[in-house]
Amino acid sequence: MPDKPGWLHVLLAQGHRAGEQFPFLSQTSGVSISGVVGSIAGDVIGGNKGLDEQALVDALEARGFLQTAEAAGLQRRTVVMLAQRLKPNERLDFEQALTELERAVDVALEVIARGEQGTNDDAFVQAVLARVADRIKHDLDGGTEEIDRALADLEDRHRRSRIILLEEGIKVDTLRRDAAAVARRIESIVAIDEATDRPAWSPTFRVRYAEAYADGEKQGINFSLSVAIELAQRMIATAHNADERGDALTKLGNALGTLGERESGTARLEASVAAFQAALKEFTRERVPLQWAGTQMNLGTALRALGVRESGTARLEASVAAYQAALEEGTRERAPLDWAATQMNFGAALQSLGVRESGTARLEASVAAYQAALQEWTRERAPLQWALTQMNLGNALRTLGERESGTARLEASVAAYQAALQEWTRERVPFDWALAQMNLGTALGTLGEREGRTARLEASVAAFQAALEERTREQVPLQWAATQMNLGNALQRLGERESGTARLEAAVAAYQAALEERTRERVPLDWAAAQMNLGTALQSLGERESDTARLEAAVAAYQAALEEFTRERVPLDWATTQMNLGTALQSLGERESDTARLEAAVAAYQAALEELTRERAPLQWAATQMNIGVSLQSLSERESGTTRLEASVSAFQAALEEWTRERVPLQWAMAQMNFGNALRALGTRESGTVRLEAAVAAYQAALEERTREQVPFQWAMTQMNLGIALQMLGERESGTARLKAAVAAYEACKTIASKEFQERWADVVRNCSEAVLAEIARRITR
Repeated sequence: MPDKPGWLHVLLAQGHRAGEQFPFLSQTSGVSISGVVGSIAGDVIGGNKGLDEQALVDALEARGFLQTAEAAGLQRRTVVMLAQRLKPNERLDFEQALTELERAVDVALEVIARGEQGTNDDAFVQAVLARVADRIKHDLDGGTEEIDRALADLEDRHRRSRIILLEEGIKVDTLRRDAAAVARRIESIVAIDEATDRPAWSPTFRVRYAEAYADGEKQGINFSLSVAIELAQRMIATAHNADERGDALTKLGNALGTLGERESGTARLEASVAAFQAALKEFTRERVPLQWAGTQMNLGTALRALGVRESGTARLEASVAAYQAALEEGTRERAPLDWAATQMNFGAALQSLGVRESGTARLEASVAAYQAALQEWTRERAPLQWALTQMNLGNALRTLGERESGTARLEASVAAYQAALQEWTRERVPFDWALAQMNLGTALGTLGEREGRTARLEASVAAFQAALEERTREQVPLQWAATQMNLGNALQRLGERESGTARLEAAVAAYQAALEERTRERVPLDWAAAQMNLGTALQSLGERESDTARLEAAVAAYQAALEEFTRERVPLDWATTQMNLGTALQSLGERESDTARLEAAVAAYQAALEELTRERAPLQWAATQMNIGVSLQSLSERESGTTRLEASVSAFQAALEEWTRERVPLQWAMAQMNFGNALRALGTRESGTVRLEAAVAAYQAALEERTREQVPFQWAMTQMNLGIALQMLGERESGTARLKAAVAAYEACKTIASKEFQERWADVVRNCSEAVLAEIARRITR
């Protein structure tokens, strides 16, 4: 029985800039290869689709929001006008548009309330004149003092009135979504409030930048990041010296980078790189070596954000070079804590490169960098940073562990996450605690995939559910969505081991929940990743049903993902999606008499190979060769010739050139298994036994890594296929030695308590064993 081709889950990660404590942390379950391989688009205002403004107003009314607004004096037609003010060049899904409209109505109600309170400057003047007239009868100086006091009071009232009007103008410009106008008004407020000819460089202005950036970064409001960008540009325009220009350019680079990471295009990320490069011209190494080093670190992070989207590694290599440059000045002796922060980011860049390479040198270097950071970020000196480093160390160890047949690295990864949780407690840093729970869940899930029991997988689900207690939709909607994604992945792993479909249905529900916040308009690449993982869950369900509706839905989900995961924009993600699309098409094709779907599956895999080249991504290239081999074998079963089967054998042999036993032992064993299947299929069509002998050898090789202790289900499947090959050989020979070996293989399968194996294959194994025993008895008595 062949190993079914699987799929790739999408890996999302995040870096951090100098001075910020945002680690390189997985946001989905990581790229997992299972089987052979193997992350609600709303209506849009603007763009290609239109949205009826009345539908938004009706939604407000259904929530009781409109009635409250009308009672406060805001007319329905004004609400419609507010909906129309959502600019047509913005792509907003229905839920996001409704959120923006609710905010707009709140602002409008504030403006109405303030206007109704009213002022009466004429009455103020009259009162002053009356007091002056009373004083002047007996005190000329007193009359003058009254006028002077009144003028000062009037000037203060005028100043406060201007500030009030400007603040109201900010709210209106926010409704208009005019970030430049908001920035201009903020600068005007500061100029009124503080005696300075450069308001953009006052402490108050810097606070307003920090507030806008935090609102955009923490609350997911992209418009606030646009305001932060405009504020930084006003700082640049009025900077007087190199230090000010360098500071402002750094702020601009940070805001551009944060917003750019949420967009499908790379223009903002490119601009972020340009901002940091410009900052390096101001913060020169000779003049301010430590600021130069900090800017190199920020540049490295921006380059890494671009590099993870590209199929090539030039940007990632440049990122590594930037961090290395930072370490030349930010030495351990001069600035030990900054040195540790740079080691952290250096490790993250090395890890990003390492996951693309077949070797483990970069990943090992990543581990070394994190361990170096821990020499200064000790638990006693910097407990929260120590926990952060333990987290990233866990990530690198987990990536290494996924390539090894043993579980030592994975166990070490779990230990690192658990160490992080000793300081990242829920009481002290609830969001960081939730993040640690996320990564712990991922590592437990990877361990659980290698065990016959489900305890680790259950613990993985529990960890993600714990994370959701703090990562709520109301507080951090995008992080909530990311956690729903990981929960879906864990539920899917469990569901694939159960005969029922409750867990798989729950996985689908989790992915659909994630899509409620990960909309195409807000975070297009994350939306595409969610579509990818939704497709994998639908595919798992579809393979258990006689109907093909779920499989068709899986194909649709992958095709949706390809609308944002384009080859030009994110070539590796595009190739991964082509891979997953191929697996779904193959599952459909195996149910149809026609071969169109199978041919389309092969075409999808071949498209993936255009980007997943052996030179660029050797392990993914091997995985794709594996899937091609399985599809070709399926096609060959419908043909009398052996051309497709020979091509299938060649594809598996190609995969084994990169999936070596030393490098990725479990994948090597999987390739040996499928290689044996193809050889056995050829052997059935030939009179000789050479191919069948080779198939037996391939299965026996697979069993060297697919041990009963480590992967009991896969061990049983391989034993079953070995038994079939031995049975076929025995049927062509006069003796009973091969037949007895076949029975031994079948009987070994029966010792596996795996519920999944017993429910799906127990009858097959029993029937095969009984048939062979009957043949042996017949030959003995003959």
